[in-house]
Amino acid sequence: MLSSAQIKEIKSLHLSKNRESSGLFLVEGVKMVGELLKSAFKVRQIYGTEKWVKGLRLSKKADSPAIHPISPSELGRISSLKTPNEVLAVVKIPEVVLSESDFDGLTLMLDRIADPGNLGTIIRIADWFGIKTIVCSPDTVELYNPKVVQATMGSLFRVKVFYDELPKLIQSFARSIPKYGAMLDGDNLYTIDLPEKAIIVIGNESHGISGQIKPLLDHSLMIPAASPGAESLNASVATAVICSEFKRHLLSKL
Repeated sequence: MLSSAQIKEIKSLHLSKNRESSGLFLVEGVKMVGELLKSAFKVRQIYGTEKWVKGLRLSKKADSPAIHPISPSELGRISSLKTPNEVLAVVKIPEVVLSESDFDGLTLMLDRIADPGNLGTIIRIADWFGIKTIVCSPDTVELYNPKVVQATMGSLFRVKVFYDELPKLIQSFARSIPKYGAMLDGDNLYTIDLPEKAIIVIGNESHGISGQIKPLLDHSLMIPAASPGAESLNASVATAVICSEFKRHLLSKL
């Protein structure tokens, strides 16, 4: 049975300030925890229903997490989900360091992405297209927000996500790499040649790419609309279309 102290500690991680101060975040659901346990992330505690614990096949290692069987009602008390899903893990936020090697191939830079679902989906898209690095501006939604974590569907554990000042990085690590920004008035994505190594900048859902970053870009890209009445694409959808076109160009050159 969970103690009141355990419940309070776990529920505190629903809030960003407590995740930051403790260096911990939550992962929920059978699929998500399964992906987590295959990753290098350090798991502190796992709270699972009897059904989940009985089906668990976990190798016994010195750093194996403590596993606590709990009832479905107890899981409901600590979960951030509307419909709790058998298991919840308390995980250490990893320390990440950016290096020049992280800019090999395609890299995504996210400028002030505000919607948790968009960020999570963009991480999932990056994973699908083999993009290993995403750099977010400091005012992009927090990576370990539970809605972001859930939306990644496990891709969070395979894609490196950093937060830093984008203009600074563009002028240092990325100075010699071609930089493409997604804009409504850019060059037609389907009519230009695209390189194997590049940085793709995706701007805020409402305001696009900031004025600080636009002058640092080498190219602007536009996804042409077939319908004159269509206003714009969702940020994550636009990311998927652009990444797909970059990959198509790469495959056409092989």
